[in-house]
Amino acid sequence: MSGTIELRAFMGLADTFRERGWGNPRQLSLDGPTSGCELLAKLDIPVEQVEGIFINGKVSLPPVAVVNPGDRVALAPPGIPGPYRVLLGFKRKLPGEGE
Repeated sequence: MSGTIELRAFMGLADTFRERGWGNPRQLSLDGPTSGCELLAKLDIPVEQVEGIFINGKVSLPPVAVVNPGDRVALAPPGIPGPYRVLLGFKRKLPGEGE
């Protein structure tokens, strides 16, 4: 199943989008379920520049994230300040980091 996602970027990643002439949000076509790492490779964004991928409001690490056509997706870089981490769903460990 192919379709599009709505993709947003925060903080420094928003600057990357702007430098590349991309909208924020950006519509991006996917051919089907795509891992977070595959998505970042498609965007030519190093995995180290993304701490979390929000998919329909839930945050995951890039290696365990799965994005499907129709999803609303946001990329968050490392370095989000303390109180905002809790508000955004970042806790001591993100899903996929283990116990």
